[in-house]
Amino acid sequence: MKVVTANRLLDGEVVWLGADENWVGDLARAKLLETKEDVAAAMATAQQSIADREVVEAYDVDVVSEEGRITPKRLRERIRAAGPTILPDLGKQTRAATA
Repeated sequence: MKVVTANRLLDGEVVWLGADENWVGDLARAKLLETKEDVAAAMATAQQSIADREVVEAYDVDVVSEEGRITPKRLRERIRAAGPTILPDLGKQTRAATA
């Protein structure tokens, strides 16, 4: 299973391609891609977003679904999803703590 991730050009935020083909800031709202064809279609959408200067550096990420949560397989992607590790008062983890 995969998702497509990128960085939003406006503010550098890590984003994922959502089910409605829009970029979302929450991994839980990312579109899960089951097949190579799904990944190819999602990457085509991402390439258009790059051309439209919405995002940069789009690529697919291997994920697993554990207890209803999407979790990236690689540590790097788990860090990108959670936010900075050295400044826990900034980034996505701060928003999660106050929600």
